[in-house]
Amino acid sequence: MNIVFIHQNMPGQYKHLAARLAADPANRVVFITKRTDRDIPNVRRLTYQPSRAARKDAHPYLVSTENAVLHGQGVARLLMGLRGEGFVPDIIVGHPGWGETLFVKDAFPTVPYLNYCEFFYRAQGLDVGFDPAAPVNIDTVLRLRMRSTPLLLALEACDRGISPTVWQRDSHPEAFRSKIDVVHDGIDTGVLQADPAARFELPDGTVLTRDDEVLTYAVRNLEPYRGFPSFMRALPAILEARPKARVLIVGGDEISYGAPPPPGETAPGEGQARTWREAMLAEVPVDPARVHFLGHLPYDRYLAALKVSRAHVYLTYPFVLSWSMTEAMALGCVLIGSDTPPVREVLQHSENGLLVDFFSPRAIADQTIAVLADPGAFAHLGRAARETAVERFDLARCLDRQIALIHETAGR
Repeated sequence: MNIVFIHQNMPGQYKHLAARLAADPANRVVFITKRTDRDIPNVRRLTYQPSRAARKDAHPYLVSTENAVLHGQGVARLLMGLRGEGFVPDIIVGHPGWGETLFVKDAFPTVPYLNYCEFFYRAQGLDVGFDPAAPVNIDTVLRLRMRSTPLLLALEACDRGISPTVWQRDSHPEAFRSKIDVVHDGIDTGVLQADPAARFELPDGTVLTRDDEVLTYAVRNLEPYRGFPSFMRALPAILEARPKARVLIVGGDEISYGAPPPPGETAPGEGQARTWREAMLAEVPVDPARVHFLGHLPYDRYLAALKVSRAHVYLTYPFVLSWSMTEAMALGCVLIGSDTPPVREVLQHSENGLLVDFFSPRAIADQTIAVLADPGAFAHLGRAARETAVERFDLARCLDRQIALIHETAGR
């Protein structure tokens, strides 16, 4: 087969899928991306950059749409180049989030297109308006509708769609859901296994093991979408009740979703908060000898942190489900998860995890304290979480289903 993948941040969700397809000598795989620093064996990488940025005088509602058109135009030019070489894909597989797939059907009208349906933006019922601390005004609503333009056009153009969870599929308009299959990206449950001998060395040389009271929290970036303020507000009660507990916080200071914190002092006389970490530390001072902000970690170090975890907190708005949650489940962590729709699809309270009110630091603290105090009483939840991860998210099985969907969509 001739297969074209499209994702501006190569490999994105296609890391394992593109590699497996490219390993078959019967396939020719091309990856279109903005990245210039990543390669996959046997995959031809084609890179583009938008010809310009959106105009500064563009209507505010149209900035994201114009950027989407510019991304789509850059990809279309590469697709037309492939067409000029005589390379005709059997299928195009792409993520529409940045507008890159806007014109795939114009470049190759008869080639099937498999659309990655990660999330559809809405002004009601999902992430926007969920948090009272982030009120919604009419400009937000109108801008959000326009932001969904490339997603809607991709849904209309695609032959099939793929979404990692039922809830994420159902964020899309009902008229299009029938052509969206639910298949998770997959996690390597063979690699992601608990290790009773696990060790994690802190920057000061302290080594933590499974015998220690370790609380973990791991996200891409520390921000409200992943419940960072609620987690921080829960820490004083946890640290007071469990004087031997150590907290490992994995995540950077950038903004993946949402907005930066409002201006405020990091500490008396130290200027304005620039990150959510600084803002929350100004509100909730914690002992740096017990609460460790680790930033972004290499993948092996991140896994080592989770492997020594006695309790793992995962909180999220009604938004895309993080790989970190499914990875923590595969490692047998005891999860304290937010009682929000993406988490409820996977965690059942007292069966394979514990659910808490996203906005209640007291509830988060109480459940976490209970797990830290008596790990044996909750160990069955970690085992059940592992079973769920293997059953629903195992990489080999997910890849088999993804490839079957590709062949079916391509008419093979």
